[in-house]
Amino acid sequence: MAGTFPSIDLVADTEIPDTELQIAQWWEQVLCRDGAATFFYAVKTTGIFCRPSCSSRRPRRQNVLFFADIEAAGRSGFRPCLRCQPDRQPEEAAMVERLVFYLDQATHRHVSLKELARVAGRAPATVQRLFTRVVGLSPRAWANSRRAAAYRQLLAGSAESITEAVYGAGFSGPSRAQEAAELGMAPRQYRAQGAGERIGYTVGEAPLFTAGLRTTLGRVAVAATSRGVCAVLLGSEDAELREELAQRFPRAQLAPDATLSGHLAAVLAQLSEHPAALSLPLDLRGTAFQARVWAALRAIPRGTTCSYGQLAAAIGAPTAVRAVAAACGQNPAAIVVPCHRVVGADGKLTGYRWGTERKRALLALEAETRESE
Repeated sequence: MAGTFPSIDLVADTEIPDTELQIAQWWEQVLCRDGAATFFYAVKTTGIFCRPSCSSRRPRRQNVLFFADIEAAGRSGFRPCLRCQPDRQPEEAAMVERLVFYLDQATHRHVSLKELARVAGRAPATVQRLFTRVVGLSPRAWANSRRAAAYRQLLAGSAESITEAVYGAGFSGPSRAQEAAELGMAPRQYRAQGAGERIGYTVGEAPLFTAGLRTTLGRVAVAATSRGVCAVLLGSEDAELREELAQRFPRAQLAPDATLSGHLAAVLAQLSEHPAALSLPLDLRGTAFQARVWAALRAIPRGTTCSYGQLAAAIGAPTAVRAVAAACGQNPAAIVVPCHRVVGADGKLTGYRWGTERKRALLALEAETRESE
C-alpha cells in the first residue's frame, strides 16, 4: 500500500502554506501530541490519517504527510484512524468550542472556573484539564491572551489613551495589562511605534568565505537607535531592505548613518572570525517571551544546532514549540541572534526567514570554524 500514496511532504490541494518552517512546526506538534493543532497527518505505510493528538505510536518522519482538512486526506486515499476518529468531532472538543465562544463574549469581565463548569455541565477540574489539553492553554490563560491581543490593538490604534486601552480590553488595571500583553517595552513606547524616534541605518555587502571559496549572503542592513542595534536584515537589494525597515518602524525617522559602519563591521565579523562574544549594544523590541527565545538563541554555541523542541525546553516551556518557532521567525537581527542554528527535529534545515540557502551557507561556515579550532 505504501506505493499508492504521494511521496511529497505536503499534499497539493491542502490550504496550508508549503513552507519548510511550517512543516517542521507540524512535525514537532505531532511528536508532542499537541491537542490544539488544527491540521491532520497521514502515514503512507498504513494508509491512515490522524489528529496530531492521537495516542498511537509516532510514525517515522519520512512516512508522514500533512493535510489542512479531512477532505484533502480522503481525496488522497487515506482512511480515518479508529483510535482518534479524526472524521468526528469529539464530545470534549465540542464542549471546549462552546467554552471558547463563551470566554470570547465575556472579555470585559473575569470568568471563573466555576462559571465555566456550570456552562459545560462538568466538574471544574474536568473543565480545566480538557480545556488545557484541547486548546493548549488554561481557560484563564486563554482569556488573558484574548484581552492582551485587544489591548495591543487598542494601544497601537483607536484608544485615545493608555488608560482607555487598559480598561477597553477588559483588564482591571495597568499592571495586569502590562503583565499579560508582554509588550517588551513601556506602553507609551509601544503606542508610539517609533514616532519621533530617529533610527539610523547603513547597508553593505555580506561576503562569505567557506570551503576556500568567496560567496555572499547578499546585502545586509544594520539599523540602530540611540540605545543600540534594533535590526539586522538580509536581502538582495538595498531598496528592499529600506522598505522592510520602514515597515518595522512605520512612525520613526529613518536616515542613512555612516557612523554605523563600526556596527556593520562587527556584524560582518561574525562571518569571518570567531569572537567570544559580539559586543554590540542591542535594542531589540518584542514581547517578553520573544526576548527569552532570542536570548536562548544567542546561547547556542557557534558550529552547533538545536531543534525547536530543544529550544522550547531550554527556556522552560517545552510545550510551546509553535510559539518558539514563531519567535525565531520574528527575529529582528539576523546573524547577531543566530536563529539559523535551529533545525528540524530530524536534523533538516527547515525554514529561515532570509532563505534556506543563506542558512545552509551560515551553518557550513560555522561548522568549518568549529573544526579548525
